[in-house]
Amino acid sequence: MLCVLPYTIIKMGPIKMARFRVETIRIEPEVSNRQETEFLNLTVNYLRKLKVDVIIPASTNCLFRTYPEKAKAAPYGSHIIDLTQTEDNLWKNVHQKHRNVIRNAEKKGVKIVEGPEYIEVAYNLIKETFQRSNMKLMSLSSFKRMIYSLGNHVKVMLAEYDGNVQACAVIPFSLYRAYYLYGGTATRPLTGSMNYLQWRSIIDLKLIGVRSYDFCGARIAPDKDSKAAGLIMYKERFGGKLHGGYMWKYSINPIRSLIYNIGVRILKGGDIVDAEHHKLSCFRLNDNGEFEKRN
Repeated sequence: MLCVLPYTIIKMGPIKMARFRVETIRIEPEVSNRQETEFLNLTVNYLRKLKVDVIIPASTNCLFRTYPEKAKAAPYGSHIIDLTQTEDNLWKNVHQKHRNVIRNAEKKGVKIVEGPEYIEVAYNLIKETFQRSNMKLMSLSSFKRMIYSLGNHVKVMLAEYDGNVQACAVIPFSLYRAYYLYGGTATRPLTGSMNYLQWRSIIDLKLIGVRSYDFCGARIAPDKDSKAAGLIMYKERFGGKLHGGYMWKYSINPIRSLIYNIGVRILKGGDIVDAEHHKLSCFRLNDNGEFEKRN
């Protein structure tokens, strides 16, 4: 056995979709990119036999090192912090502006709480945050089912100030890595409350032995004044390294794949692969997992 790739089947009306929740897991460390591409080709053929119509983009915690032939792909990245460093080094790597607002939030008495009893509060705050960006969130029942299915391997954290919730974070984790999966803030949160929440979650996860912290998603070379560029600046100022990879999707049944593509364009203006595919010709992934501009 060289590779493993878990998947989820999603049915919406007549359309049968597959989605990956993690990137390819290489069982053998010597597996080459070419071998992984061949594995992904076989995966597509396997899903074709299961009558899957379309493979949709994976969740943003997944960075594939390669993609199957004939897939539509896009360069993508994620900022990952090495938690095996000392706490002093982690703090030194945080940008001065982040350190200032974190100290300020702590001095003002921002309180960090966590536990499954805060699921509904976190859900409502995330939903409100998504609505401000015209994004939709799963139902509360689905959200709860996801959280409870993770058992003791998820943190639901809130930042509170003067009796009011300022920010929240939902962070699934294993000893290998923690993932900043969902976050939300009040309409006008106390400055630094989310930064403080992030810092406390990073340190708490380090203390229980988690080895890395993933901010889950960063577009490659976004427009300088865009919201995406602002999010990247926020994430990279916690001291993580940008790791590169690919997001991709695959049309198996042409007609039903077209229905999916039209539907996602109407609802969201397209998916992440549609938005970033044009950059594939501009960047290449080097052996260090970093994107370089093509000549």
